Amino acid sequence: MNIPNTEGMLRDDALANKVIAVTGGGTGLGKSMAEYFLKLGAKVAICGRRLPVLEATAQEMMEKHGGEVLAVACDVRDYEQVDNFLKAILTKWSKVDVLLNNAAGNFISPTERLSPGAFDAVVDIVLKGTKNCTLAFGKHWIAEKQSQKTVLNIVTTYATTGSAFVVPSAMAKAGVLALTRSLAVEWAKYGIRFNAIAPGPFPTKGAWSRLLPGDLGDKLKLENEIPVGRSGERQELANLAAYLVSDFSAYVNGEVVTIDGGEWLQGAGQMNFLNAIKPEEWDWIEKATRGAK
Repeated sequence: MNIPNTEGMLRDDALANKVIAVTGGGTGLGKSMAEYFLKLGAKVAICGRRLPVLEATAQEMMEKHGGEVLAVACDVRDYEQVDNFLKAILTKWSKVDVLLNNAAGNFISPTERLSPGAFDAVVDIVLKGTKNCTLAFGKHWIAEKQSQKTVLNIVTTYATTGSAFVVPSAMAKAGVLALTRSLAVEWAKYGIRFNAIAPGPFPTKGAWSRLLPGDLGDKLKLENEIPVGRSGERQELANLAAYLVSDFSAYVNGEVVTIDGGEWLQGAGQMNFLNAIKPEEWDWIEKATRGAK
Protein backbone atom coordinates (compact mmCIF):
# COMPACT_ATOMS: atom_id res chain seq x y z
CA MET A 1 0.00 0.00 0.00
CA ASN A 2 1.30 3.45 -0.95
CA ILE A 3 1.43 5.56 2.23
CA PRO A 4 0.88 9.33 1.85
CA ASN A 5 3.09 11.88 3.56
CA THR A 6 0.73 14.51 4.91
CA GLU A 7 3.38 16.92 6.17
CA GLY A 8 4.01 20.33 4.65
CA MET A 9 6.84 20.35 2.13
CA LEU A 10 8.22 23.91 2.18
CA ARG A 11 9.80 25.96 4.93
CA ASP A 12 7.44 28.14 6.95
CA ASP A 13 8.43 31.43 5.29
CA ALA A 14 8.44 30.11 1.71
CA LEU A 15 5.58 32.40 0.65
CA ALA A 16 6.29 35.35 2.92
CA ASN A 17 5.37 38.75 1.44
CA LYS A 18 3.25 37.19 -1.31
CA VAL A 19 -0.40 38.06 -1.82
CA ILE A 20 -2.30 35.12 -3.32
CA ALA A 21 -5.83 35.13 -4.74
CA VAL A 22 -7.69 31.81 -4.72
CA THR A 23 -10.99 31.40 -6.56
CA GLY A 24 -13.30 28.82 -5.04
CA GLY A 25 -11.22 29.15 -1.89
CA GLY A 26 -13.98 28.77 0.69
CA THR A 27 -14.32 25.00 0.64
CA GLY A 28 -12.72 21.77 -0.53
CA LEU A 29 -9.37 21.69 -2.27
CA GLY A 30 -9.32 25.46 -2.75
CA LYS A 31 -9.57 25.91 1.01
CA SER A 32 -6.80 23.35 1.60
CA MET A 33 -4.41 25.09 -0.78
CA ALA A 34 -5.28 28.56 0.55
CA GLU A 35 -4.73 27.41 4.13
CA TYR A 36 -1.28 26.05 3.32
CA PHE A 37 -0.35 29.28 1.52
CA LEU A 38 -1.34 31.18 4.68
CA LYS A 39 0.71 28.82 6.85
CA LEU A 40 3.73 29.53 4.63
CA GLY A 41 3.47 33.27 5.23
CA ALA A 42 1.30 34.51 2.37
CA LYS A 43 -1.59 36.92 2.63
CA VAL A 44 -4.56 35.15 1.06
CA ALA A 45 -7.71 36.42 -0.65
CA ILE A 46 -10.46 33.86 -1.23
CA CYS A 47 -13.57 34.28 -3.33
CA GLY A 48 -16.73 32.34 -4.07
CA ARG A 49 -20.44 32.93 -4.38
CA ARG A 50 -21.40 32.37 -0.72
CA LEU A 51 -20.01 35.12 1.50
CA PRO A 52 -20.97 33.52 4.87
CA VAL A 53 -19.02 30.38 3.93
CA LEU A 54 -16.03 32.46 2.85
CA GLU A 55 -16.07 34.55 6.01
CA ALA A 56 -16.28 31.44 8.20
CA THR A 57 -13.36 29.90 6.33
CA ALA A 58 -11.29 33.07 6.62
CA GLN A 59 -11.94 33.30 10.36
CA GLU A 60 -11.12 29.63 10.87
CA MET A 61 -7.83 29.87 9.00
CA MET A 62 -6.70 33.03 10.80
CA GLU A 63 -7.52 31.57 14.20
CA LYS A 64 -5.52 28.47 13.32
CA HIS A 65 -2.50 29.99 11.60
CA GLY A 66 -2.59 33.75 12.20
CA GLY A 67 -1.92 35.99 9.22
CA GLU A 68 -4.45 37.76 7.03
CA VAL A 69 -7.27 36.34 4.92
CA LEU A 70 -9.63 38.46 2.85
CA ALA A 71 -13.03 36.99 1.94
CA VAL A 72 -14.84 38.48 -1.07
CA ALA A 73 -18.10 37.34 -2.64
CA CYS A 74 -17.48 36.91 -6.37
CA ASP A 75 -19.11 34.95 -9.17
CA VAL A 76 -16.21 34.36 -11.55
CA ARG A 77 -18.64 34.15 -14.48
CA ASP A 78 -19.20 37.91 -14.16
CA TYR A 79 -16.18 40.00 -15.24
CA GLU A 80 -17.32 43.03 -13.23
CA GLN A 81 -17.42 40.96 -10.04
CA VAL A 82 -13.96 39.59 -10.82
CA ASP A 83 -12.67 43.13 -11.30
CA ASN A 84 -14.19 44.08 -7.95
CA PHE A 85 -12.42 41.09 -6.35
CA LEU A 86 -9.13 42.38 -7.72
CA LYS A 87 -9.85 45.92 -6.53
CA ALA A 88 -10.68 44.66 -3.03
CA ILE A 89 -7.30 42.91 -2.85
CA LEU A 90 -5.45 46.00 -4.08
CA THR A 91 -7.33 48.21 -1.61
CA LYS A 92 -6.28 45.99 1.30
CA TRP A 93 -2.72 45.06 0.32
CA SER A 94 -1.81 47.31 -2.67
CA LYS A 95 -0.63 44.34 -4.72
CA VAL A 96 -1.34 40.77 -5.75
CA ASP A 97 1.35 38.30 -6.75
CA VAL A 98 -0.41 35.04 -7.54
CA LEU A 99 -3.74 34.00 -9.05
CA LEU A 100 -4.92 30.44 -8.45
CA ASN A 101 -7.83 29.64 -10.77
CA ASN A 102 -9.50 26.87 -8.80
CA ALA A 103 -13.25 27.59 -9.06
CA ALA A 104 -15.03 24.81 -10.93
CA GLY A 105 -18.24 22.86 -11.34
CA ASN A 106 -18.91 19.37 -12.64
CA PHE A 107 -21.40 16.51 -12.69
CA ILE A 108 -21.63 13.15 -14.40
CA SER A 109 -24.22 12.43 -17.05
CA PRO A 110 -24.62 10.84 -20.47
CA THR A 111 -24.12 13.75 -22.86
CA GLU A 112 -27.42 13.17 -24.67
CA ARG A 113 -29.24 13.89 -21.41
CA LEU A 114 -27.70 17.34 -21.03
CA SER A 115 -29.51 20.57 -21.83
CA PRO A 116 -27.66 23.59 -23.24
CA GLY A 117 -28.05 25.19 -19.83
CA ALA A 118 -26.36 22.24 -18.14
CA PHE A 119 -23.41 22.62 -20.48
CA ASP A 120 -23.25 26.34 -19.78
CA ALA A 121 -23.33 25.79 -16.01
CA VAL A 122 -19.98 24.00 -16.17
CA VAL A 123 -18.30 25.75 -19.10
CA ASP A 124 -19.11 29.23 -17.81
CA ILE A 125 -17.57 28.61 -14.37
CA VAL A 126 -14.52 26.66 -15.53
CA LEU A 127 -13.54 28.26 -18.83
CA LYS A 128 -15.22 31.66 -18.78
CA GLY A 129 -14.41 32.14 -15.10
CA THR A 130 -10.74 31.30 -15.63
CA LYS A 131 -10.62 33.63 -18.63
CA ASN A 132 -12.24 36.46 -16.67
CA CYS A 133 -9.82 36.18 -13.76
CA THR A 134 -6.77 35.76 -15.99
CA LEU A 135 -7.64 38.84 -18.06
CA ALA A 136 -8.46 41.03 -15.06
CA PHE A 137 -5.33 40.18 -13.10
CA GLY A 138 -3.07 39.95 -16.16
CA LYS A 139 -4.16 43.30 -17.59
CA HIS A 140 -3.48 44.91 -14.21
CA TRP A 141 0.01 43.44 -13.96
CA ILE A 142 0.88 44.41 -17.51
CA ALA A 143 -0.50 47.94 -17.22
CA GLU A 144 1.41 48.51 -13.97
CA LYS A 145 4.57 46.89 -15.40
CA GLN A 146 4.69 44.44 -12.51
CA SER A 147 6.73 41.28 -13.01
CA GLN A 148 7.43 38.07 -11.08
CA LYS A 149 3.72 37.20 -11.09
CA THR A 150 2.24 33.72 -11.32
CA VAL A 151 -0.99 32.16 -12.53
CA LEU A 152 -1.71 28.57 -11.49
CA ASN A 153 -4.67 26.83 -13.09
CA ILE A 154 -6.37 23.65 -11.91
CA VAL A 155 -7.18 21.37 -14.84
CA THR A 156 -7.78 17.61 -15.01
CA THR A 157 -6.08 14.60 -16.52
CA TYR A 158 -8.91 14.31 -19.03
CA ALA A 159 -8.25 17.84 -20.29
CA THR A 160 -5.75 16.08 -22.55
CA THR A 161 -7.41 12.70 -23.13
CA GLY A 162 -11.08 13.65 -23.02
CA SER A 163 -13.51 11.56 -21.00
CA ALA A 164 -16.98 10.16 -21.41
CA PHE A 165 -19.77 11.32 -19.10
CA VAL A 166 -18.07 14.61 -18.11
CA VAL A 167 -17.96 16.25 -21.54
CA PRO A 168 -18.68 19.87 -20.47
CA SER A 169 -15.88 19.66 -17.91
CA ALA A 170 -13.51 18.01 -20.38
CA MET A 171 -14.22 20.74 -22.95
CA ALA A 172 -13.78 23.55 -20.45
CA LYS A 173 -10.64 22.16 -18.83
CA ALA A 174 -9.10 21.57 -22.26
CA GLY A 175 -9.64 25.27 -22.93
CA VAL A 176 -7.97 26.17 -19.64
CA LEU A 177 -5.05 23.92 -20.55
CA ALA A 178 -4.70 25.70 -23.90
CA LEU A 179 -4.87 29.06 -22.14
CA THR A 180 -2.11 27.98 -19.74
CA ARG A 181 0.28 26.87 -22.45
CA SER A 182 -0.49 29.80 -24.76
CA LEU A 183 -0.01 32.59 -22.23
CA ALA A 184 3.05 30.90 -20.74
CA VAL A 185 4.72 31.89 -23.99
CA GLU A 186 2.92 35.14 -24.80
CA TRP A 187 3.09 36.77 -21.36
CA ALA A 188 6.50 35.52 -20.24
CA LYS A 189 7.95 38.77 -21.57
CA TYR A 190 5.90 40.60 -18.94
CA GLY A 191 7.31 38.43 -16.15
CA ILE A 192 4.13 36.38 -15.74
CA ARG A 193 4.43 32.60 -15.40
CA PHE A 194 1.63 30.14 -16.13
CA ASN A 195 1.44 26.55 -14.91
CA ALA A 196 -1.29 24.03 -14.21
CA ILE A 197 -1.99 21.05 -11.98
CA ALA A 198 -4.00 18.06 -13.22
CA PRO A 199 -5.25 16.27 -10.09
CA GLY A 200 -6.66 12.78 -10.02
CA PRO A 201 -9.22 11.84 -7.35
CA PHE A 202 -8.91 13.94 -4.20
CA PRO A 203 -12.28 13.22 -2.56
CA THR A 204 -13.91 16.08 -0.68
CA LYS A 205 -17.25 15.88 1.06
CA GLY A 206 -19.00 18.54 -1.02
CA ALA A 207 -17.65 18.01 -4.53
CA TRP A 208 -17.60 14.22 -4.51
CA SER A 209 -21.05 13.86 -2.94
CA ARG A 210 -22.41 15.85 -5.89
CA LEU A 211 -20.32 14.08 -8.50
CA LEU A 212 -20.97 10.57 -7.17
CA PRO A 213 -24.17 10.80 -5.08
CA GLY A 214 -25.32 8.27 -2.51
CA ASP A 215 -23.11 5.22 -2.13
CA LEU A 216 -22.09 5.27 -5.80
CA GLY A 217 -18.48 6.08 -4.92
CA ASP A 218 -18.27 3.03 -2.67
CA LYS A 219 -19.83 0.79 -5.31
CA LEU A 220 -17.49 1.95 -8.08
CA LYS A 221 -14.36 1.72 -5.87
CA LEU A 222 -12.33 4.46 -7.52
CA GLU A 223 -9.19 3.31 -5.73
CA ASN A 224 -9.21 0.20 -7.93
CA GLU A 225 -8.53 2.45 -10.92
CA ILE A 226 -5.44 4.01 -9.31
CA PRO A 227 -2.18 2.05 -9.55
CA VAL A 228 -0.93 3.21 -6.13
CA GLY A 229 -4.16 1.91 -4.59
CA ARG A 230 -5.49 5.06 -2.97
CA SER A 231 -6.88 8.51 -3.65
CA GLY A 232 -4.91 11.68 -2.98
CA GLU A 233 -4.50 13.52 0.32
CA ARG A 234 -5.19 17.25 0.33
CA GLN A 235 -1.76 18.13 1.70
CA GLU A 236 -0.13 16.40 -1.26
CA LEU A 237 -1.95 18.74 -3.63
CA ALA A 238 -1.28 21.76 -1.41
CA ASN A 239 2.45 20.95 -1.38
CA LEU A 240 2.58 20.88 -5.16
CA ALA A 241 0.53 24.08 -5.51
CA ALA A 242 2.73 25.91 -2.99
CA TYR A 243 5.87 24.93 -4.88
CA LEU A 244 4.47 26.08 -8.22
CA VAL A 245 3.47 29.52 -6.88
CA SER A 246 6.73 29.96 -4.95
CA ASP A 247 9.98 31.49 -6.18
CA PHE A 248 11.55 28.01 -6.01
CA SER A 249 9.77 27.21 -9.28
CA ALA A 250 10.82 30.36 -11.13
CA TYR A 251 12.12 28.35 -14.10
CA VAL A 252 8.93 26.29 -14.42
CA ASN A 253 6.65 27.86 -17.05
CA GLY A 254 3.96 26.34 -19.26
CA GLU A 255 4.06 23.04 -17.39
CA VAL A 256 1.11 20.82 -16.47
CA VAL A 257 1.88 18.59 -13.52
CA THR A 258 -0.24 15.47 -13.09
CA ILE A 259 -0.78 14.23 -9.54
CA ASP A 260 -3.01 11.17 -9.72
CA GLY A 261 -1.14 8.09 -8.55
CA GLY A 262 -0.81 6.95 -12.16
CA GLU A 263 -4.57 6.80 -12.75
CA TRP A 264 -4.67 8.30 -16.23
CA LEU A 265 -1.97 5.96 -17.41
CA GLN A 266 -4.02 2.99 -16.25
CA GLY A 267 -7.08 4.09 -18.16
CA ALA A 268 -7.30 7.38 -20.03
CA GLY A 269 -10.61 9.08 -19.40
CA GLN A 270 -11.39 9.34 -15.71
CA MET A 271 -15.10 8.56 -16.08
CA ASN A 272 -15.00 5.97 -18.86
CA PHE A 273 -15.73 3.23 -16.34
CA LEU A 274 -19.27 4.60 -16.09
CA ASN A 275 -20.11 2.61 -19.21
CA ALA A 276 -20.96 -0.15 -16.72
CA ILE A 277 -23.93 1.82 -15.39
CA LYS A 278 -27.33 0.76 -16.75
CA PRO A 279 -29.95 3.22 -18.10
CA GLU A 280 -32.24 2.77 -15.09
CA GLU A 281 -29.31 3.51 -12.78
CA TRP A 282 -28.72 6.78 -14.64
CA ASP A 283 -32.32 7.74 -13.79
CA TRP A 284 -31.54 7.32 -10.10
CA ILE A 285 -28.21 9.19 -10.37
CA GLU A 286 -29.91 12.12 -12.11
CA LYS A 287 -32.55 12.40 -9.35
CA ALA A 288 -29.95 12.04 -6.59
CA THR A 289 -27.66 14.65 -8.16
CA ARG A 290 -30.49 17.17 -8.37
CA GLY A 291 -31.43 16.45 -4.80
CA ALA A 292 -27.88 17.12 -3.60
CA LYS A 293 -27.76 20.67 -4.99
